[in-house]
Amino acid sequence: MNDVTQVLSAAEQGDPKAAEELLPLVYDELRKLAARKLAQERPGQTLQATALVHEAYLRLVDANRGRRWESRGHLFAAAAEAMRRLLVENARRKGCLRKVRCQFMN
Repeated sequence: MNDVTQVLSAAEQGDPKAAEELLPLVYDELRKLAARKLAQERPGQTLQATALVHEAYLRLVDANRGRRWESRGHLFAAAAEAMRRLLVENARRKGCLRKVRCQFMN
């Protein structure tokens, strides 16, 4: 069993320090994933890979959601989905701001 799997198992058992131990183990891979996601976005994207990783990670470890990951792959799939949703939310927010600005200019 690798380190990530052990930490995920500890988190499932209710270890409150597991989330703190997990980030250093997966950070580099999450950063690469974020960079790939951002490379697919239109020019002008204001989010940076670091911010995307941190926001996605906060969603992943939110204790109130009670998520459990079956494996390392499951964790990274969930991270990819969280990043995609963050990018969609950011694009929608930008679209709303653009509409508001246009209304004030008319």
